[in-house]
Amino acid sequence: MGSDRVPACPVETTLTLISDKWAVLILRDLLRGTRRFGELQRSVGGVSQKVLTARLRQMEERGLLTRKVYPEVPPRVEYALTELGYSLRPVLDAMASWGEAYQARNA
Repeated sequence: MGSDRVPACPVETTLTLISDKWAVLILRDLLRGTRRFGELQRSVGGVSQKVLTARLRQMEERGLLTRKVYPEVPPRVEYALTELGYSLRPVLDAMASWGEAYQARNA
């Protein structure tokens, strides 16, 4: 959240950090390991380059992931979760479990 005020409510704090579906899907994919920009764009699906770039920058500013640029031509950029980013695993696992149960109930 950088210089932003941290909400008093812990649920609101978590929602502020993961902010939208793109952030959650990026976290889901990075929980499996380091990814390049193009890999994330394909795996997340439906996200524009502009939005993905903005979301990745925001998540980096909030300390959820790191961005490593390799001095190559063309440049190679890799994204990986930080310890803080990995600490969201139980939240995403709970979301996945709930989603599976909901899908099974409504199939």
